[in-house]
Parts: sequence; structure tokens; C-alpha cells
Amino acid sequence: MYGRRRCWQSVRAWAWIVHARSVVGCMIDSEVGEIRTLRPSPKTEAIVSWVGSLPGPVAVAYEAGPTGFALARALAAAGVRCEVVAPSKMERPPGDRVKTDRRDAERLARLLRIAELPGVRVPGEAEEAARDLVRAREDARTDLMRARHRLPKLLLRQGLVWENCAWAGAHEAWLRALRLDRVGVQVAFDEAFDAVLSVHARRDRLDAAIVEMAATSGFAPVVDRLCCLRGVGILTGFGLAVEVGDWRRFTGSTIGSYLGLVPSESSSGARRSQGGITKAGNSHARRLLVEAAWHHRKPYRPSHELIRRRAGQPAAVRERAERGNRRLHRRWTRLDARGKRSTISAVAIARELAGWSWSLALMD
Repeated sequence: MYGRRRCWQSVRAWAWIVHARSVVGCMIDSEVGEIRTLRPSPKTEAIVSWVGSLPGPVAVAYEAGPTGFALARALAAAGVRCEVVAPSKMERPPGDRVKTDRRDAERLARLLRIAELPGVRVPGEAEEAARDLVRAREDARTDLMRARHRLPKLLLRQGLVWENCAWAGAHEAWLRALRLDRVGVQVAFDEAFDAVLSVHARRDRLDAAIVEMAATSGFAPVVDRLCCLRGVGILTGFGLAVEVGDWRRFTGSTIGSYLGLVPSESSSGARRSQGGITKAGNSHARRLLVEAAWHHRKPYRPSHELIRRRAGQPAAVRERAERGNRRLHRRWTRLDARGKRSTISAVAIARELAGWSWSLALMD
């Protein structure tokens, strides 16, 4: 949750540790000072029914995890305040070496009671479905990269190396024509090549689904504006729009911190020490921005595809994207002139690109 916090000392604060097959709850009743724990059924309907039967007001919190946001949405629909907590931002004393579900639930309940929980935004069902599609495509991309790495290594052990551009049409024709002497190696090669082809087809199907959803869903206006930036196509723009969700939560300076693109820092007294980027927040959106940042290294000459993407946008959107594209290239040129490593420059450009993306996303 971002924005104002509300102290819930006058309510019954419930905190849950939610797993797939078990749930542990802890309640702090402010009226009588009672602390109570229980293990209810892990079914969402059972939890909502049981919380609804309690005398109000009641506030509930649980940690974000693989169980998703179905419980939070069900509690909100039942009129119960629910806070979903970011586990990565939960502080734990260094000397606390005992970790159990009961102790974690009690700690969450105490922090909920004084409104000191670092909450996260609960996405809607349509937004979460689009996010699942984007992350499925990300999984397919990772699987394809691994499959493409395994196949050449198998051939390298047999003394077979493709010298030209890999994974182009000529390369695929060469792979299809290969016949190996040993039966075991031939079977292994066939399976590895089939894995590459099947994962490639899966990625293409997901790309087509993303392109269709980007044109018809509620994210379409934001995606169209983001695509006016160089290096941001439909897949990248839709991925950023889905992963960030509500852009109004941020400012041009805080969006980089949310995506983990700001330097880490360890300062005390007069000493100030900065390190690499924090890599906190959404790793998928961060990767998309870094990949897009590399496109701004070359001199800025709008391609036919970029001209086509921004053709139907208002003049104000085109003008702001134009300023962003030119500034990002000038920034990279200055970093190169200072002798910065290209990887460091790419991250710096990605951080500023996040700010320009935020600016365009809010131009309703």
C-alpha cells in the first residue's frame, strides 16, 4: 500500500501465514488485550466466512506469496480491511533465530495494529491475468535460451561448430540435415532440437496472444504511448504496463527506486558509500527497461517502425517521446565520453527511461 497509513489499534487485528495446504492465524483483540492463535481451513471461502462471523471491526493482513491475491479480494468483497504485506521489506532482528508460522503471524498482527506493515498493491483480476500471460512469455523466453544453449554444446562435443549467424534460416537448415554416427548421440540431438522447436513455437503463440491483448485490453492506450519511445515495442510496452499497473503511485524520481535501478547505499556519519543498483522490486520490468536502453546508444534516426507506432498519437505525446529519445541518446554519448562501461551506462539510461515511461503513461 502506498500513501497514508491508518492506525488500527481499536480493531481486532488478524494476521495470517498462508500456505497452499495450511494456514496459521493470530488475533490481537485490542479491547481485552487477548492474543489468540488458530489453524483454520486453508480454503478461501472458509477463512472469509469465519472472519465475517467475528464481531467487528476487523483488520486482516497476510504476506504476499505464491497463493496470490484471491484471499485479499475475497475479504475486500466481504467488507473486511485486508493488507497484503511485502515479505522482502519485513525487518527481522539479527538475533531472532526462531522462525515459526505462529511467531510470524503474531508479529504481523502486532505490526498491523500500529499500521507499520509495508503493504503492496492488490491488482484486479484482469490485471493479474494479463500479468500471468506476460510472465508465461518470460518463462518461454528463458526456456528457449536454455534449449538453444544446450544444443550447440552437444554438437561441440562431437566437433561440430556452426561458424555463421546462429539460429537463422541457414542454421536451422544445417541442423535439420545433420546425421550423427552413434545412435545415442543422434537420439540426444533429436530431442534437444525438438525442444528448441517446441519452445520456439510456444513463445510465438504467447507473443501473438500478447499482441492481441495489447490492442484490445484496457492497457492499450498506455502501451501505444510507451511504444513512441525507441526500443519499446508492443511486447516491452505491454510488459511494463502490466507489471507497473497503476503508474499514479509513483513520480518520475521514485519509479526508478521501485524497479531497483537506483544505487545501493551504506552511509554513516560523514562517510557516504554507494554500491551497485539495489535490484529491488520488479525484476521483469527492470530487464525490459535495460534491454530497451541499449537501443539509445546508436545515433537517433527514427526507423519506419517507430514512425508507424507513433503515427496515431496526439502531438503532445509525440513531442514528449521525441524529447525523451533525443535526451537519452545525448546522455549515453556523454557517458561514453567519460569512459563509463557500457553495462553501467545501460543501467543509467534504463533508470531515466523509466522516468520517461512514467511521464508518457500518465498523459491521458
